[in-house]
Amino acid sequence: MNPHSAAHAPAHGLVLYARSRALPGTVLALLAVAALTVVGAQVPEVYLDPAQRIRAEALAPVFAACAIGISTYQHSPDLDATAVRPWPARRLAHVSLLIVIAGLALALAVPSTSEFIGTWGLLRNLLGGVGVALAAATVIGARLSWAPTLVYLTMLYLSRGDALGRAHALWAWAAQPGAQPWSWIPAVTVFLVGTALFVTRGPRPENGRD
Repeated sequence: MNPHSAAHAPAHGLVLYARSRALPGTVLALLAVAALTVVGAQVPEVYLDPAQRIRAEALAPVFAACAIGISTYQHSPDLDATAVRPWPARRLAHVSLLIVIAGLALALAVPSTSEFIGTWGLLRNLLGGVGVALAAATVIGARLSWAPTLVYLTMLYLSRGDALGRAHALWAWAAQPGAQPWSWIPAVTVFLVGTALFVTRGPRPENGRD
């Protein structure tokens, strides 16, 4: 075997993986979400909840999570099944890279004092949203993973975000300020469960076969 070719084989494999998951397009989508968030922050009178505390830019982590979920779609599942290298490590790297990009973009786009939820709340909702999207990709497929993610988090936003109490912080975690410690418990739990499902099982095949 040519040593030069062997040295470049892992890098070539990563490039093929990135292209097969359309990761460049997903990165552009995440940056576009951040740009729209900056624009949305200039329209403070648009709110999502009845208490008028959660502004429109709170949808940014929801859209970012939807994009990350869709990015797990396997364009060639039969080809993926013949790969020599284990997929869990690549799936974990895939999700981790996109979360870091989305998190940094949101943190730069939204000042920490800009709204009721705050930057930490947006990052919490990004983690929880990604967990929902990855779990959905594993169960119903990547191309439809955006639907439960969008519906679930939007329903939480529409709840009474101004209600107090530990129980409300746990079930309506996405509508809580980022400084609310109890709201992080369900978000991190959903993220860990969804990530574990995706990393170990991968997205549900969508080619008509199990």
